[in-house]
Amino acid sequence: MKSFGTSPADSLIEEHKAIRALTELLKLEQEHLISANVEGIAALTEEKAKAATQMAELANWRHNALAAAGFEPAEASMQAWLESSPQAQSAKKSWQELIELAQVANELNRVNGTLINKQMVRNQNVLNILQHGNVQDSNVYGPNGQTASKSVGRHFVAG
Repeated sequence: MKSFGTSPADSLIEEHKAIRALTELLKLEQEHLISANVEGIAALTEEKAKAATQMAELANWRHNALAAAGFEPAEASMQAWLESSPQAQSAKKSWQELIELAQVANELNRVNGTLINKQMVRNQNVLNILQHGNVQDSNVYGPNGQTASKSVGRHFVAG
């Protein structure tokens, strides 16, 4: 990892680069999820892990710099440091932009998680049909008014 000075703001440029890279990967992942491109999703896994690791390392470095400056080593302390340090005034805008970029990445990640969960439900329904010949929890009512599973399997008559 790149060497920085002693200011908690020294890593912000690199953090911007890292969050932008992760955001682009999340957008690409979303495209692959929508088009059900499993190979494309798999190809992004390692890159996403590297980007997330880099972001964690940069945040850890910033936390250590905050601790060295007498602040709690946490995200919430960055704003307090910015307010208390006259030389940090120029970093306020950069910090705010980083927070906004992180919110975008967080929302992309949330949406991707939703898409993944929906695909998992679809896959489970297909497996249920293949394994049991019906859709579990289909809420189809039979002639007696009771919930019944809609059978889509083949029936054989022996005789």
